[in-house]
Amino acid sequence: MSKVYILGGAQTDFERNWTKEGKGMVALLKEAVADGLEGAGLSYDDLKELNADNRVACFVGNFIAEKYVDQGHLGAFLTEVDPAFYGVPSARYEAACASASVAIDAAQTKIKVGDYDVAIVVGWELMKTVESRVGGDFLGRAAFYEREGKGIDLPFPKLFGRLADETLKKYPDLDENRYMDALAKISVINYGNAKRNPLAQTRKWFMSYEQASMRGTETNPLVGGRLAVSDCSQVTDGAAVVVLCSERFVRERGIENKPTIRGFGHRTAPMLFDKKMADNADSLFVLPWTRQACLDAYRRSGLDVDDIDVFETHDCFTSSEYAAISAFGLAEPGKEYEAVESGLIAFNGDKPINPSGGLIGCGHPVGASGARMLLDLYKQVTGTAGDYQVVGAQNGMMLNIGGSATTNYVFIVGIQ
Repeated sequence: MSKVYILGGAQTDFERNWTKEGKGMVALLKEAVADGLEGAGLSYDDLKELNADNRVACFVGNFIAEKYVDQGHLGAFLTEVDPAFYGVPSARYEAACASASVAIDAAQTKIKVGDYDVAIVVGWELMKTVESRVGGDFLGRAAFYEREGKGIDLPFPKLFGRLADETLKKYPDLDENRYMDALAKISVINYGNAKRNPLAQTRKWFMSYEQASMRGTETNPLVGGRLAVSDCSQVTDGAAVVVLCSERFVRERGIENKPTIRGFGHRTAPMLFDKKMADNADSLFVLPWTRQACLDAYRRSGLDVDDIDVFETHDCFTSSEYAAISAFGLAEPGKEYEAVESGLIAFNGDKPINPSGGLIGCGHPVGASGARMLLDLYKQVTGTAGDYQVVGAQNGMMLNIGGSATTNYVFIVGIQ
């Protein structure tokens, strides 16, 4: 199958509250799509020309707009952005917080088999339309709602608090203080990285190691088991657009030095958290299906962890980033703290994670995060990440999860 290239894209400013601005879904999409096309070097006239020959399609990632903005049938809403979308094939894809990644996967597949030459991926979520506890209940639908979400206050902090508990249980030699200290340092790294990112939600926020370590205090209250506010990703409004294309399109346009999706992994773990933990009994990894998705991406790309220069991971909570460190192969399972303590994953380390700030620092509009991660890998390997550029980055890897690491998506991006 042919290569799939990334032409570029755009991200909205994740600091914005669109409801307070008096703007909604259509305004968000109009801004994101216009900027995304421009970032990919395309225009609405290009879109019309491609559509006339049935060479373009759109893939919309969104988790739960039916709750947040009372709207479904989201693929068709691109026709409200501009008449250029009239007639363009478009559909919505959903996999909880990995919704944009399943849209990316569908888009790359359509290009690989030759159905289309250009695929526009739009990931978005408006989450600040409701207060936080109502939103937390909405997000509970990413778990087994009847058994893990319904009637539970802030279910996902509790689930990822349990991941912290299970990590300590899985590795009896892991000192609890050392583990919690590593989680605090992960938080500080992500907040610090966000200060370099002009589109990050928390770029003006404060977080120090002392603050992140003082869990259970008035300024850093516990929200789920051992985890406190400093361990959590953000409630975010935003969108991200990435445009993919075929080898034929690159040749036709004389486009050079654009990265490709070199490999991917997609694995689904049991829905219930308890079943996930039972499933890991015979594995060295606390999240074995996450690890398998990484291995699949390495195999498909022909690369390994030594070839990856920069990582973007799904730090919905510090406990999920901690587990991702060994899933990537950056440390032995049970010894992920070594990669944190040594500075390996810091911005200036040999294997930086989340130079963008990640979900904790950059923000987490759940339906957009996969597209935002892919866009940031594009920026890194093309040397266009600005103040958060990792020097010399040639290959990047991302992990986007849906639910309590139920859906696991990994993509590797690089210029070949």
